[in-house]
Amino acid sequence: MKSLKVKHLSFGYTKEQKILDDISIEVESGEILGILGPNGTGKTTLIKCVNNILEPSAGKVFYGYDLISQLSRKEIAKIIAYVPQYNNSFFGMNVVDAVLMGRMPYVTTHYTEQDKKIAFDIIKQMELEKFAFRSIKAMSGGERQRVFIARSLVQQPKFIILDEPTSALDLHNQLFILHTLANIAKEQNIGLIMTIHDLNLAAMFCDKILMLKDSHVFAYGTPHEVLTEENIDGMYRVNTKVQDIDGFKHVRLLKNL
Repeated sequence: MKSLKVKHLSFGYTKEQKILDDISIEVESGEILGILGPNGTGKTTLIKCVNNILEPSAGKVFYGYDLISQLSRKEIAKIIAYVPQYNNSFFGMNVVDAVLMGRMPYVTTHYTEQDKKIAFDIIKQMELEKFAFRSIKAMSGGERQRVFIARSLVQQPKFIILDEPTSALDLHNQLFILHTLANIAKEQNIGLIMTIHDLNLAAMFCDKILMLKDSHVFAYGTPHEVLTEENIDGMYRVNTKVQDIDGFKHVRLLKNL
């Protein structure tokens, strides 16, 4: 299976200020990478560069031996699905129509019965059947997020990139979405890249963690390697107690800064 490789990637809106500087990572099929970092550190910029939404000032992104920047948008969409943090473009649609849009990379003139079957199978998997013909405007934040993730799965990509998929969700929806994504990643061999702020959720669900700080890679490795009290203090300037509980790193904030 082909991996997604980022090699020596840099980006800046001006020459004087680099938002990202010399970032190199690799995500295998079926692997989950969590990207951590303070606000404004370039997490969203990085995933947009990986998806060729933004053009890096240096470095390259490869899918296997294919250079992502040399592929068409339709070809990229068959490899990478992108779920942004906020998405208002679907708010006038019902759930079925929004999810079916994930089939656009494969459509010639109209949706086929196979396209519709794929969409309805995913709607069922994401427990959205009762909302199928409801307007997205009438749904809660957690329900909408399930719709956008369903749309990405209907694309049948090799990798899914998600920008803070659990932001503004309650605990149940956070766990539901991350459990669902993790199961799909393993069962269907889809690689996941997601920005995330919750260190404990990152420890539970991610195979690798990338910490970004000051435009650079601050730490990169498994949760056990990366989520240390020293690294968390160095990146966020907070005191924590990190323990191994039930096989996962558990980060507890201490009151004193």
